[in-house]
Amino acid sequence: MANENHGSPREEASLLSHSPGTSNQSQPCSPKPIRLVQDLPEELVHAGWEKCWSRRENRPYYFNRFTNQSLWEMPVLGQHDVISDPLGLNATPLPQDSSLVETPPAENKPRKRQLAEEQPSGNGVKKPKIEIPVTPTGPSVPSSPSIPGTPTLKMWGTSPEDKQQATLLRPTEVYWDLDIQTNAVIKHRGPSEVLPPHPEVELLRSQLILKLRQHYRELCQQREGIEPPRESFNRWMLERKVVDKGSDPLLPSNCEPVVSPSMFREIMNDIPIRLSRIKFREEAKRLLFKYAEAARRLIESRSASPDSRKVVKWNVEDTFSWLRKDHSASKEDYMDRLEHLRRQCGPHVSAAAKDSVEGICSKIYHISLEYVKRIREKHLAILKENNIPEEVEAPEVEPRLVYCHPVRLAVSAPPMPSVEMHMENNVVCIRYKGEMVKVSRNYFSKLWLLYRYSCIDDSAFERFLPRVWCLLRRYQMMFGVGLYEGTGLQGSLPVHVFEALHRLFGVSFECFASPLNCYFRQYCSAFPDTDGYFGSRGPCLDFSPLSGSFEANPPFCEELMDAMVSHFEKLLESSPEPLSFIVFIPEWREPPTPALTRMEQSRFKQANEIWPWRSSACAPAPSAPPQRPYLGLLKERGPLFVLDVCDLAFLYLEGGRQHDERGGYTVLASSPPLPRPDLPGYDGPLEPPRIPGGAGAGPHPGR
Repeated sequence: MANENHGSPREEASLLSHSPGTSNQSQPCSPKPIRLVQDLPEELVHAGWEKCWSRRENRPYYFNRFTNQSLWEMPVLGQHDVISDPLGLNATPLPQDSSLVETPPAENKPRKRQLAEEQPSGNGVKKPKIEIPVTPTGPSVPSSPSIPGTPTLKMWGTSPEDKQQATLLRPTEVYWDLDIQTNAVIKHRGPSEVLPPHPEVELLRSQLILKLRQHYRELCQQREGIEPPRESFNRWMLERKVVDKGSDPLLPSNCEPVVSPSMFREIMNDIPIRLSRIKFREEAKRLLFKYAEAARRLIESRSASPDSRKVVKWNVEDTFSWLRKDHSASKEDYMDRLEHLRRQCGPHVSAAAKDSVEGICSKIYHISLEYVKRIREKHLAILKENNIPEEVEAPEVEPRLVYCHPVRLAVSAPPMPSVEMHMENNVVCIRYKGEMVKVSRNYFSKLWLLYRYSCIDDSAFERFLPRVWCLLRRYQMMFGVGLYEGTGLQGSLPVHVFEALHRLFGVSFECFASPLNCYFRQYCSAFPDTDGYFGSRGPCLDFSPLSGSFEANPPFCEELMDAMVSHFEKLLESSPEPLSFIVFIPEWREPPTPALTRMEQSRFKQANEIWPWRSSACAPAPSAPPQRPYLGLLKERGPLFVLDVCDLAFLYLEGGRQHDERGGYTVLASSPPLPRPDLPGYDGPLEPPRIPGGAGAGPHPGR
C-alpha cells in the first residue's frame, strides 16, 4: 500500500517535473549533501542519518541515505516507519515510565524540508500568492507518512486481537490515485455550520428514512394501485436537495414548491400501469389488455369531466373489439396499438389522477419535515449533554485565494460511542447497537488514507470507526436497502479514463463523487458533515472555484443536471482565470434532457462527442490529432469496463481568459502556463501546491 501511494523525494521531484499542470522549470533531484563533522548519536548513524549543509539556507540539515528523507531538526528515534509499517505493528513499545522518555513539544516536531526550499532562485519567476489553508484551532495531522516523529495513529484499539485484524487491512487492488495534488483555486471560506455527525443521530435518521420509504410505498399502492417507480424515492431526495434550504443533510425540510416535479413525473409515468420492455408477441398482447382495463377502471373511479370519460371508454372498447377480432397481429402491431391508446387516453387519465398524485408528493414532504424536526431535537440534545454550543460565532474570513481544502465544521464534535468491528473474509463489518454496515477491505483502507489526509481533529484515530459507520450508514440509507437498489442512480468511469483526464487536461477534481467512489482525493460530495473528514469539499452546487480543471459525472436526476449546468455557466462567465469542466452525462433524446441541450448550445462548449454504448467498448483507440485528444478516452476496453445501457455524451466546457484570448482553442495541461491577470493574491503562473511532506503529483506508481 505504501509503495503504491507514496514515493521518495527523488521520485516525487521527477514526477513533478513531468506532471500536468506544473511549470516547465527543472526540479532538483535528491540533495547532494556537503558532509560535515558527524556529531550524531550512534543510533542515528546506524539508521542512515547524516548531517549536511544547505547552501541556500546556510544552515545544517539532516539527510537519511536509506529513505532519502531530509529534515531541518535532528530526527528522533523511537517512532515506527509509517511507510513500511503504516499501522505501527512492529513499533517498539514506549517505556511505561513517561519520565524516561523526552517527548518533544508539538511545535518542535521535525519538519520535512519543502521542495521549494531546495530549488535554486535564479529563474526569477515569482511564486503565486496562493496559501494552503490551515486550521489553527485543531491539532495538525501531517499529510505525509514519511515524516519521522509522527505519533502512532491509533486505529480502533491496541489489543492483540485488534492488531491481528489490522494486518488484514492492506489493500490488494487500488482503483484510485490519492497522490495527485489539486490545482483548484477558491476564495477562502469559513467553516460550515452543519452539525457534526454522531452514530446515535445517524441511527435515528436511518430508522426514520426506512419508515418514510414504507409510507411512500403504501401511498402508491393504496391511492394509485401501483408499486413505487424504481429509484423514484432516491431521485426525489436528489431533486429536493437542489432547492432545499433546510438543516438536515439528507431529508428535505424547506423546499419550494412542496410538490416535487421529479416524484410527480415518475408516478404519472406509471399510471395507469407500469410499462415494461416487451420481447414476445404474447407479452405485448397482455400488456395492451392490462393498460386498457386499468385506464377504464381509473377513469370510472375518479372525478373526471363527461368528455374525458367518453373519450377513454370509447377508445378502450375499440381496443377490446380489436383484440377479439384480430388473432394474427404481430408484436409490432400490438405495440403500435398500445402507443395509439396512450396518445388518446393518456392526457385524460393524467388529468383525473393529478390531484391524487400531488397529494402523495405533498404527504411525503410533510412527513419528512416532521422527521427532520425529531432528528434535529435529538442532535441538539446530544450537544447539550456535552456542553457544546449549538451556534458558534463565525470567524472573520480573510479575502484571499487558497487551494481548495476539505470542509471544516464550525461546531465541535461530541464524544463518540464505542463501535465494534470484525472481519469476514475480505469484508470489514462495523456494528453499532446491532446495526451493521459492511465495506470491502480495500475500500476500508482507502477510507483510512482519506481520513488521514483530511481530518484535523482526530490525530489518534479515536473517532475513525464511528465516523466510518456514520458515513456508510448515510449512503446506505440514501441508496436504499433493497437488492440492487441505488445501482442505477449514477454511472461510473473506468480508471484509465481518469488517468487520461489527468494526463491530457490536468484534471485533479471530481464534482460528483463520494469517499467510496472518488478517484482523486479532491472531490465534491452530497454530505459535508460525514464526508468532510474524508476529503470532501462539500456539495458541488456550493463549490465555486476560480481556476482549475474539473470532471463532472452527475447522478441521473434531470433537475440536478440542469442546476449543474446553470452553476457551471455562472462560474465560467464570472471567472477570468483558466477554468474548464469535462462533463459526462447520458444522451437522453426521447424526451431530450434540458441539461444536455443547454450544454450543446453553450458558448463555452469546446468539444462534444457521443459514444454509442455498444460500439465504444470494443472500438480501438483512434489516432487523434493533438487538438482533439479526448476522442480516445473511452475507446479502450479496460479491465473494469462495464457496458452502459445508453449512449454517453462527452462535453468540454472552457471559460475565463483562456477561452476569450485564444478564441476557444483547447489548451492542454502540458501547454505553457498563461500569464496571470491582475487579481489580488496572484503575481505569477499557477502551479499545484507542494504541501510540506505531501505526496507528489503525477501518474499513480505501480499501475
